Amino acid sequence: MGMTMTQKILAAHAGLDQVVAGQLISAKLDIVLGNDITTPVAVNEFKKAGFDHVFNKDRVAIVLDHFVPNKDIKAAEQSKTCREFACAHCVSHFYDVGKMGIEHALLPEQGIVTAGDCIIGADSHTCTYGALGAFSTGVGSTDMAAGMATGMAWFKVPSAIKFNLTGRLPKECSGKDVILTIIGMIGVDGALYKSMEFTGDGAHSLSMDDRLCICNMAIEAGAKNGIFPVDDVTMNYLKGRSEREPVVYEADADAEYEKIIDIDLAKIVPTVACPHLPENTHPACELGSIKVDQVVIGSCTNGRMEDMEVAYQILKGKKIADGIRCIIIPGTMQIYKDCIEKGYITAFIDAGAVVSTPTCGPCLGGYMGILAAGERCIATTNRNFVGRMGHVESEVYLASPATAAASALTGYITDPKEAE
Repeated sequence: MGMTMTQKILAAHAGLDQVVAGQLISAKLDIVLGNDITTPVAVNEFKKAGFDHVFNKDRVAIVLDHFVPNKDIKAAEQSKTCREFACAHCVSHFYDVGKMGIEHALLPEQGIVTAGDCIIGADSHTCTYGALGAFSTGVGSTDMAAGMATGMAWFKVPSAIKFNLTGRLPKECSGKDVILTIIGMIGVDGALYKSMEFTGDGAHSLSMDDRLCICNMAIEAGAKNGIFPVDDVTMNYLKGRSEREPVVYEADADAEYEKIIDIDLAKIVPTVACPHLPENTHPACELGSIKVDQVVIGSCTNGRMEDMEVAYQILKGKKIADGIRCIIIPGTMQIYKDCIEKGYITAFIDAGAVVSTPTCGPCLGGYMGILAAGERCIATTNRNFVGRMGHVESEVYLASPATAAASALTGYITDPKEAE
């Protein structure tokens, strides 16, 4: 029996010729990741277990991104714990104020993760790196502690769903519309502990930023991971960037999938997930009567350069509607700098938006955009659970950067085609 792409990566890292769905394995790790919320917990577990060194100082990444610059005393203490641990163990990939970014935008940009890797991160959206042809998944802080010390992790090999993508996206649509459409189809538990494997000619037509967005939200369908095949788009992105030589794995022709789902990208429309689950999706054009109070463009899902470019094209020379708070958050310092050099930041400010240094901030209800009771936000973030962005009586609508920017101009949820 053949293996899926995910199964091949896991087999290689477990030192096995073959693995099957449901099999328990112990696999070598290429990267272990933590952030300013999860790393302090991992550090405590690391010390409690009696560990005194990390398995490889170059294979541990600690990114301060949720509450940095620190929002309060607790956040400051958490960051201090991370700084002290990173210093004590000479962690190469430690990102603090001035060079930080949102972790899942930063690691691909910096070449810390690459094709063929096996990666764990104490953050559920670690599944992002499947866009590069890696196996990456979120774990708890205890697993992060063990991973930092031993360079190993236990996995149950997932079964897989193949998403056969055909056609090309309409110009007003992006990877966010694709993944919201898919989650709307299969539900938030539609891929529970499975690998979402994206293939077909349509997959090759997607940009790297689209792929990163799609894999980022695989967890919102319950998936263990999302993954794309390695192609010219992947290799061009990795060239001159990867710290290590990429390793390419391909699914076998006779690989077994639980099901195959065909998606025609040409039929995708601007899509919005309404409260309070990512599966509650509707075409943006059907939601024009819903008034919003806030717009957030950023996050580990949609804070990349293409997202900033889309927002710029819609907002430049225009004014955000009265009473609308529009917050734009570039995903990394490099993206922030590129936005400055291209004139995007000036255009955003002239339109009436505020621009933040990279942070997860409002996505998890942390800071930089908390909602009061009764307020609504349309955001390019990845979750819209009850109270996700503030008060339990607030509402979050998930959308693409194009839909969010168009909505900022009208004050209502707006199909980006209407902003042209």
